[in-house]
Amino acid sequence: MATPKKTTTPRKSTKPAATSAPAQTPEPEVVVNETPKVTGPELKKKELIDVIVARSGVKKRDVKPVVDAMLAVLGETIADGRDMNLAPLGKLKVTRMKKTTKAHIITTRLRRTEEQTTDAPDPLAQAAE
Repeated sequence: MATPKKTTTPRKSTKPAATSAPAQTPEPEVVVNETPKVTGPELKKKELIDVIVARSGVKKRDVKPVVDAMLAVLGETIADGRDMNLAPLGKLKVTRMKKTTKAHIITTRLRRTEEQTTDAPDPLAQAAE
């Protein structure tokens, strides 16, 4: 007895066909967060008053009430949630406020422009005679 010959058909591949150009995945972007640089101990009110007296030449008894009033106004403004734009200090924005049983926690962002140093001569310099 002769057994009949089985004919087989070629199997279809289950793998996807390779494309001519492989898809390029973009390189991931690395974001580096800079940590603040701690240069020294925190500035206390007494030291702030002493620095202001040294820079301005005004008597300490005249500077102290002004500094106290300024700090009170700044504290009230931040507590109210208002943004501030004070030129030498920078732009301060209140981002989050949370009230706890013992204190108010206020998170702010302070944006300062970098100091621009120019080596160009002063455009208003005196002309040579």
